[in-house]
Amino acid sequence: MTAPSQPLAALLEVMARLRDPEHGCPWDLAQTFATIAPYTLEEAYEVADAIESGEPDRLQDELGDLLFQVVFHARLAEERGWFDFGDVARTVGDKLVSRHPHVFSEPRSSTDHAALSRQWEEHKAHERAAAASGRGEEGPSALAGVARALPALTRSVKLGKRASRVGFDWTVAWEVREKVMEELGELDAAIRAEQQGSAGLVGVSAAQPLDEAPRPGPDPRVVEELGDLLFAVANWARHLRADPEAALRAANAKFERRFACMERKARERGLALTALSPAQWDALWRESKSAEG
Repeated sequence: MTAPSQPLAALLEVMARLRDPEHGCPWDLAQTFATIAPYTLEEAYEVADAIESGEPDRLQDELGDLLFQVVFHARLAEERGWFDFGDVARTVGDKLVSRHPHVFSEPRSSTDHAALSRQWEEHKAHERAAAASGRGEEGPSALAGVARALPALTRSVKLGKRASRVGFDWTVAWEVREKVMEELGELDAAIRAEQQGSAGLVGVSAAQPLDEAPRPGPDPRVVEELGDLLFAVANWARHLRADPEAALRAANAKFERRFACMERKARERGLALTALSPAQWDALWRESKSAEG
Protein backbone atom coordinates (compact mmCIF):
# COMPACT_ATOMS: atom_id res chain seq x y z
CA MET A 1 0.00 0.00 0.00
CA THR A 2 1.10 3.59 -0.67
CA ALA A 3 1.09 6.30 2.00
CA PRO A 4 -1.59 8.80 0.85
CA SER A 5 0.12 12.12 1.59
CA GLN A 6 2.69 12.15 -1.24
CA PRO A 7 0.39 10.98 -4.09
CA LEU A 8 -2.32 13.37 -2.90
CA ALA A 9 0.12 16.29 -2.85
CA ALA A 10 1.22 15.33 -6.37
CA LEU A 11 -2.41 15.20 -7.54
CA LEU A 12 -3.08 18.67 -6.12
CA GLU A 13 0.00 19.94 -7.94
CA VAL A 14 -1.20 18.37 -11.21
CA MET A 15 -4.53 20.16 -10.76
CA ALA A 16 -2.78 23.45 -10.10
CA ARG A 17 -0.73 23.02 -13.30
CA LEU A 18 -3.82 22.23 -15.33
CA ARG A 19 -5.45 25.45 -14.11
CA ASP A 20 -2.34 27.63 -14.50
CA PRO A 21 -3.57 30.78 -16.32
CA GLU A 22 -0.53 30.95 -18.62
CA HIS A 23 0.59 27.37 -19.14
CA GLY A 24 -2.43 25.27 -18.18
CA CYS A 25 -4.78 23.18 -20.30
CA PRO A 26 -7.28 25.31 -22.28
CA TRP A 27 -10.10 22.82 -21.61
CA ASP A 28 -9.48 22.71 -17.85
CA LEU A 29 -9.17 26.50 -17.71
CA ALA A 30 -12.56 26.87 -19.40
CA GLN A 31 -14.40 24.79 -16.82
CA THR A 32 -16.67 26.02 -14.03
CA PHE A 33 -18.51 24.33 -11.17
CA ALA A 34 -21.56 24.00 -13.42
CA THR A 35 -19.71 22.46 -16.38
CA ILE A 36 -17.83 19.99 -14.19
CA ALA A 37 -20.87 18.86 -12.18
CA PRO A 38 -22.18 16.45 -14.87
CA TYR A 39 -18.78 14.74 -14.99
CA THR A 40 -18.82 14.41 -11.20
CA LEU A 41 -22.15 12.60 -11.35
CA GLU A 42 -20.94 10.42 -14.21
CA GLU A 43 -17.82 9.40 -12.31
CA ALA A 44 -19.90 8.49 -9.23
CA TYR A 45 -22.04 6.21 -11.40
CA GLU A 46 -18.92 4.64 -12.89
CA VAL A 47 -17.65 3.87 -9.39
CA ALA A 48 -20.94 2.11 -8.65
CA ASP A 49 -20.64 0.19 -11.91
CA ALA A 50 -17.09 -0.84 -11.06
CA ILE A 51 -18.25 -2.10 -7.67
CA GLU A 52 -20.90 -4.25 -9.35
CA SER A 53 -18.31 -5.61 -11.77
CA GLY A 54 -16.20 -6.95 -8.90
CA GLU A 55 -12.98 -5.84 -10.63
CA PRO A 56 -10.53 -4.29 -8.10
CA ASP A 57 -8.31 -2.66 -10.75
CA ARG A 58 -11.29 -1.01 -12.38
CA LEU A 59 -12.61 0.18 -9.01
CA GLN A 60 -9.22 1.71 -8.17
CA ASP A 61 -9.22 3.54 -11.50
CA GLU A 62 -12.78 4.85 -11.13
CA LEU A 63 -12.20 5.97 -7.53
CA GLY A 64 -9.24 7.96 -8.80
CA ASP A 65 -11.43 9.63 -11.41
CA LEU A 66 -13.99 10.51 -8.73
CA LEU A 67 -11.28 11.87 -6.42
CA PHE A 68 -10.06 14.07 -9.26
CA GLN A 69 -13.54 15.58 -9.48
CA VAL A 70 -13.33 16.57 -5.79
CA VAL A 71 -9.86 18.01 -6.36
CA PHE A 72 -11.13 19.96 -9.40
CA HIS A 73 -14.05 21.51 -7.48
CA ALA A 74 -11.77 22.34 -4.55
CA ARG A 75 -9.30 24.04 -6.90
CA LEU A 76 -12.05 26.17 -8.43
CA ALA A 77 -13.10 27.22 -4.92
CA GLU A 78 -9.50 27.97 -3.90
CA GLU A 79 -9.08 30.26 -6.91
CA ARG A 80 -12.11 32.22 -5.67
CA GLY A 81 -10.75 32.42 -2.14
CA TRP A 82 -13.57 30.29 -0.70
CA PHE A 83 -11.77 27.20 0.60
CA ASP A 84 -9.21 24.62 -0.54
CA PHE A 85 -8.88 20.84 -0.56
CA GLY A 86 -7.49 20.84 2.97
CA ASP A 87 -10.60 22.63 4.19
CA VAL A 88 -12.79 20.05 2.46
CA ALA A 89 -10.91 17.15 4.08
CA ARG A 90 -10.94 18.80 7.51
CA THR A 91 -14.67 19.59 7.30
CA VAL A 92 -15.68 16.04 6.44
CA GLY A 93 -13.35 14.65 9.11
CA ASP A 94 -14.87 16.90 11.77
CA LYS A 95 -18.37 16.00 10.60
CA LEU A 96 -17.69 12.27 10.84
CA VAL A 97 -16.26 12.61 14.35
CA SER A 98 -19.27 14.68 15.41
CA ARG A 99 -21.74 12.19 13.94
CA HIS A 100 -20.06 9.17 15.58
CA PRO A 101 -19.98 9.86 19.32
CA HIS A 102 -20.27 6.10 19.90
CA VAL A 103 -16.78 5.80 18.39
CA PHE A 104 -14.97 9.05 19.27
CA SER A 105 -16.60 10.23 22.53
CA GLU A 106 -15.94 9.18 26.10
CA PRO A 107 -17.88 7.67 27.68
CA ARG A 108 -18.92 5.63 24.66
CA SER A 109 -22.60 5.93 23.76
CA SER A 110 -24.96 3.15 22.64
CA THR A 111 -23.94 0.95 19.73
CA ASP A 112 -27.45 -0.42 19.11
CA HIS A 113 -28.09 -0.19 15.37
CA ALA A 114 -31.56 1.33 15.66
CA ALA A 115 -30.38 3.84 18.26
CA LEU A 116 -27.40 4.80 16.08
CA SER A 117 -29.66 5.35 13.08
CA ARG A 118 -31.92 7.65 15.12
CA GLN A 119 -28.90 9.47 16.49
CA TRP A 120 -27.47 9.93 13.00
CA GLU A 121 -30.72 11.34 11.64
CA GLU A 122 -31.21 13.61 14.65
CA HIS A 123 -27.70 14.96 14.20
CA LYS A 124 -28.27 15.66 10.50
CA ALA A 125 -31.61 17.31 11.30
CA HIS A 126 -29.80 19.55 13.81
CA GLU A 127 -27.22 20.45 11.15
CA ARG A 128 -29.98 21.33 8.67
CA ALA A 129 -31.73 23.48 11.28
CA ALA A 130 -28.47 25.28 12.09
CA ALA A 131 -27.86 25.90 8.38
CA ALA A 132 -31.38 27.26 7.94
CA SER A 133 -30.91 29.55 10.94
CA GLY A 134 -27.66 30.81 9.46
CA ARG A 135 -29.54 31.74 6.29
CA GLY A 136 -32.14 33.61 8.31
CA GLU A 137 -34.88 31.04 7.68
CA GLU A 138 -37.46 30.15 10.34
CA GLY A 139 -36.69 26.46 10.07
CA PRO A 140 -35.97 23.83 7.44
CA SER A 141 -38.68 21.77 5.81
CA ALA A 142 -38.72 18.09 6.70
CA LEU A 143 -37.80 17.55 3.05
CA ALA A 144 -34.91 20.04 3.01
CA GLY A 145 -31.52 18.89 1.81
CA VAL A 146 -32.59 16.07 -0.50
CA ALA A 147 -30.32 16.80 -3.46
CA ARG A 148 -32.16 17.59 -6.67
CA ALA A 149 -29.39 16.05 -8.76
CA LEU A 150 -30.02 12.56 -7.33
CA PRO A 151 -31.46 9.95 -9.69
CA ALA A 152 -35.21 10.49 -9.64
CA LEU A 153 -36.06 7.07 -8.19
CA THR A 154 -33.53 7.49 -5.39
CA ARG A 155 -34.80 10.99 -4.63
CA SER A 156 -38.39 9.72 -4.52
CA VAL A 157 -37.38 7.18 -1.86
CA LYS A 158 -35.50 9.79 0.17
CA LEU A 159 -38.43 12.21 0.02
CA GLY A 160 -40.73 9.40 1.16
CA LYS A 161 -38.41 8.56 4.06
CA ARG A 162 -38.25 12.19 5.16
CA ALA A 163 -42.04 12.54 5.06
CA SER A 164 -42.36 9.28 7.01
CA ARG A 165 -40.28 10.66 9.88
CA VAL A 166 -42.97 13.25 10.61
CA GLY A 167 -45.81 10.72 10.23
CA PHE A 168 -46.83 11.18 6.58
CA ASP A 169 -46.61 7.69 5.10
CA TRP A 170 -48.46 4.48 4.33
CA THR A 171 -48.51 2.03 7.21
CA VAL A 172 -47.98 -1.21 5.27
CA ALA A 173 -46.76 -2.20 1.81
CA TRP A 174 -50.13 -3.34 0.48
CA GLU A 175 -51.48 0.19 0.97
CA VAL A 176 -48.76 1.47 -1.33
CA ARG A 177 -49.71 -1.20 -3.88
CA GLU A 178 -53.26 0.17 -3.82
CA LYS A 179 -51.84 3.63 -4.48
CA VAL A 180 -49.81 2.24 -7.40
CA MET A 181 -52.97 0.74 -8.90
CA GLU A 182 -54.82 4.02 -8.35
CA GLU A 183 -52.07 5.95 -10.15
CA LEU A 184 -52.06 3.39 -12.97
CA GLY A 185 -55.79 3.94 -13.41
CA GLU A 186 -55.30 7.70 -13.53
CA LEU A 187 -52.56 7.28 -16.13
CA ASP A 188 -54.85 5.08 -18.25
CA ALA A 189 -57.57 7.73 -17.99
CA ALA A 190 -55.16 10.47 -19.10
CA ILE A 191 -54.02 8.38 -22.07
CA ARG A 192 -57.62 7.68 -23.11
CA ALA A 193 -58.48 11.37 -22.83
CA GLU A 194 -55.49 12.19 -25.02
CA GLN A 195 -56.51 9.57 -27.58
CA GLN A 196 -60.04 10.89 -27.69
CA GLY A 197 -58.67 14.34 -28.38
CA SER A 198 -56.45 12.94 -31.11
CA ALA A 199 -59.41 11.04 -32.57
CA GLY A 200 -61.31 14.27 -33.00
CA LEU A 201 -58.40 15.79 -34.90
CA VAL A 202 -56.95 12.94 -36.97
CA GLY A 203 -59.66 10.30 -37.03
CA VAL A 204 -58.16 7.92 -34.49
CA SER A 205 -60.68 5.66 -32.78
CA ALA A 206 -61.05 6.15 -29.03
CA ALA A 207 -61.19 2.35 -28.77
CA GLN A 208 -57.66 2.07 -30.16
CA PRO A 209 -55.18 0.35 -27.79
CA LEU A 210 -53.57 2.69 -25.28
CA ASP A 211 -50.11 2.58 -26.87
CA GLU A 212 -51.03 3.02 -30.54
CA ALA A 213 -52.59 6.48 -30.91
CA PRO A 214 -50.33 8.82 -32.93
CA ARG A 215 -49.12 11.78 -30.87
CA PRO A 216 -47.02 14.76 -31.93
CA GLY A 217 -45.55 14.99 -28.42
CA PRO A 218 -46.21 13.94 -24.83
CA ASP A 219 -49.42 15.22 -23.31
CA PRO A 220 -48.54 17.10 -20.09
CA ARG A 221 -51.36 15.27 -18.27
CA VAL A 222 -49.94 11.90 -19.30
CA VAL A 223 -46.44 12.92 -18.21
CA GLU A 224 -47.76 14.13 -14.85
CA GLU A 225 -49.67 10.91 -14.18
CA LEU A 226 -46.70 8.81 -15.29
CA GLY A 227 -44.54 10.70 -12.79
CA ASP A 228 -47.09 10.05 -10.02
CA LEU A 229 -47.04 6.34 -10.89
CA LEU A 230 -43.24 6.17 -10.79
CA PHE A 231 -43.17 8.01 -7.46
CA ALA A 232 -45.65 5.53 -6.00
CA VAL A 233 -43.66 2.56 -7.35
CA ALA A 234 -40.43 3.93 -5.85
CA ASN A 235 -42.08 4.23 -2.45
CA TRP A 236 -43.64 0.78 -2.79
CA ALA A 237 -40.07 -0.47 -3.19
CA ARG A 238 -39.15 1.41 -0.01
CA HIS A 239 -41.90 -0.36 1.93
CA LEU A 240 -40.73 -3.67 0.48
CA ARG A 241 -37.22 -2.78 1.76
CA ALA A 242 -35.86 -2.85 -1.78
CA ASP A 243 -33.70 -0.26 -3.54
CA PRO A 244 -35.60 0.69 -6.73
CA GLU A 245 -32.40 1.87 -8.43
CA ALA A 246 -30.72 -1.48 -7.76
CA ALA A 247 -33.83 -3.35 -8.89
CA LEU A 248 -33.98 -1.36 -12.12
CA ARG A 249 -30.25 -1.79 -12.76
CA ALA A 250 -30.71 -5.55 -12.36
CA ALA A 251 -33.67 -5.47 -14.76
CA ASN A 252 -31.59 -3.50 -17.27
CA ALA A 253 -28.77 -6.03 -17.03
CA LYS A 254 -31.23 -8.90 -17.49
CA PHE A 255 -32.72 -7.22 -20.56
CA GLU A 256 -29.24 -6.71 -22.02
CA ARG A 257 -28.34 -10.39 -21.48
CA ARG A 258 -31.55 -11.63 -23.06
CA PHE A 259 -31.34 -9.22 -25.98
CA ALA A 260 -27.74 -10.28 -26.65
CA CYS A 261 -28.92 -13.90 -26.58
CA MET A 262 -31.64 -13.08 -29.14
CA GLU A 263 -29.07 -11.38 -31.36
CA ARG A 264 -26.79 -14.41 -31.16
CA LYS A 265 -29.59 -16.83 -32.00
CA ALA A 266 -30.71 -14.67 -34.93
CA ARG A 267 -27.16 -14.58 -36.32
CA GLU A 268 -26.84 -18.35 -35.96
CA ARG A 269 -30.00 -18.75 -38.06
CA GLY A 270 -29.02 -16.17 -40.65
CA LEU A 271 -31.87 -13.84 -39.67
CA ALA A 272 -31.65 -10.06 -40.07
CA LEU A 273 -32.88 -8.34 -36.92
CA THR A 274 -34.62 -5.55 -38.82
CA ALA A 275 -36.58 -8.11 -40.86
CA LEU A 276 -37.96 -10.10 -37.91
CA SER A 277 -41.71 -10.18 -37.42
CA PRO A 278 -43.27 -9.58 -33.98
CA ALA A 279 -43.94 -13.31 -33.72
CA GLN A 280 -40.27 -14.11 -34.46
CA TRP A 281 -39.10 -11.58 -31.87
CA ASP A 282 -41.47 -13.10 -29.31
CA ALA A 283 -40.19 -16.61 -30.04
CA LEU A 284 -36.56 -15.49 -29.68
CA TRP A 285 -37.39 -13.71 -26.44
CA ARG A 286 -39.00 -16.82 -24.98
CA GLU A 287 -35.99 -18.90 -26.03
CA SER A 288 -33.65 -16.41 -24.37
CA LYS A 289 -35.65 -16.50 -21.13
CA SER A 290 -35.61 -20.29 -21.15
CA ALA A 291 -31.87 -20.34 -21.77
CA GLU A 292 -31.31 -18.54 -18.43
CA GLY A 293 -33.02 -21.42 -16.63
